[in-house]
Amino acid sequence: MSSPQAHVAQWKKDVVQQVAQLAKNYPIVGVLNMESLPAAQLAQMKKKLRGTVEMVMARRSLLLRALDQSPGLAGLRVYIEKGMPALLFTKENPFALFKTLKKSKSKAAAKPGQIAPYDLVIPAGPTPFAPGPVISEFAQIGVKAGVEGGKVAVKMDCVVAKAGEPIKPGVASMIARLGIEPMEIGLNLTAVFEKGTVYPASVLDIDEEAFAMKLAEAVTSALNLGVEVCYPTPEVLDIVIARAWRACRAVVRESHFLASGMTDEVLGDAERVALSMKEEFKL
Repeated sequence: MSSPQAHVAQWKKDVVQQVAQLAKNYPIVGVLNMESLPAAQLAQMKKKLRGTVEMVMARRSLLLRALDQSPGLAGLRVYIEKGMPALLFTKENPFALFKTLKKSKSKAAAKPGQIAPYDLVIPAGPTPFAPGPVISEFAQIGVKAGVEGGKVAVKMDCVVAKAGEPIKPGVASMIARLGIEPMEIGLNLTAVFEKGTVYPASVLDIDEEAFAMKLAEAVTSALNLGVEVCYPTPEVLDIVIARAWRACRAVVRESHFLASGMTDEVLGDAERVALSMKEEFKL
């Protein structure tokens, strides 16, 4: 008697097959974290990216199984295991895609329990609040406050949530009332697979101005090094030959050698010396 076999719903098989087929059709596979993304904004982003991006949203277990059955994509597993994952398939440059998604994000107030993206600080200074219970509310979250000029004022800068820590309900409520919006809403691209390499968000998130400055510094340093060692490239040779020509002219003038093309300058130097001596000795 044969042992019973587990039944797998057809729709689950379809998801795995869909991912496998998209992975063949698109050279770039990304992982999105959809956590805390409102449905309205998701629909807006999908409309904006239509034609350039394919997205697959499914249960985490199905996405993990799909990755395991797609050659080379197992390196994305660690990113699927966080947040509310989805897969993205595209032919767009991953750095340009990350930039597009980052620009599309909007600021939002923090909700209790969300992770602080950076140290959240309530700055010193006046607040819009009138004197009252709000002073004790500040005290409950560790902020020193008092009354100044008829308004509640924070006495010193205070970190109310450290980067990477859950935001407490009292903190979330207070920073929202102060207009502090530390969260970003949008498609959060956490990693991208391209040609056998997985690029995490930290690599994709490039400060273009800083990168351009570093690139310019690298070009200058390379050119200076090439000039110092006289490395024979067109850019280096132009500078080296010009420098050698100036040095040669300087040697000729110092030695008063009547070389071709330098006669006028050498004789001119001699004439100026003679005139100077004539003036000095009253000749």
